[in-house]
Amino acid sequence: MATSTVPHFQEELQQLKARLLEMGGFAEDRVRSAVNALVDRDPAAVDAVLAGDGPINELHIEIDSRCFKMLALHQPMAVDLRAIMSAVKINTDLERVGDLAVNIAEAAVRYLQHPPVKALIDIPRMAEIAQGMLRDALDAYVRRDTTLAQAVLDRDDVLDGLKTQVFRDLLTVMLSAPQTIEPSLDLILVSRHLERIGDHATNVAEDVIFMVSARDVRHHAGDHT
Repeated sequence: MATSTVPHFQEELQQLKARLLEMGGFAEDRVRSAVNALVDRDPAAVDAVLAGDGPINELHIEIDSRCFKMLALHQPMAVDLRAIMSAVKINTDLERVGDLAVNIAEAAVRYLQHPPVKALIDIPRMAEIAQGMLRDALDAYVRRDTTLAQAVLDRDDVLDGLKTQVFRDLLTVMLSAPQTIEPSLDLILVSRHLERIGDHATNVAEDVIFMVSARDVRHHAGDHT
């Protein structure tokens, strides 16, 4: 019976990590493109996001296939088994990030039909934080770095705070100018999508901590014990 100590298995595991990083890069780029298209009021860029879901979907299928094949052929144990099971979950989180980028682009389509409601400051900042969380969570997976994973979890409160700030600011706008209600609601939706992207990044970080230490922190992410 093959074991997780076989060099070929370790090579496959490295290839799996590389593909996850590639998928993470696609997902992060799509979020960045969707938010930039919204901020720049660029309909062509919005359309490009809406039409560009193919590579992430293809990688999603490929990575799952790799994981299931490795489980069947090598029957890995301990940390290697957790690495593959975490990869399956991370793969799903990354695919959902891609879906959320599409949701942002769809909100942008509607928003661009109206005059600008206000200068977009907090939403680009939310996007930058969410992208950084996602990037660091994937780096933590590849490096098996629980300290970096915990730092991702600690940033989630910042993202939640910005989402609340966006809602408060837009509520003030809507109350003072009822004609802004429809586009303001789309901006609130965008902030919620970005907050969800941060949630997926925290899912990845939690998987890293479980993979390395077999410790489940899903319901007490701030607990360092």
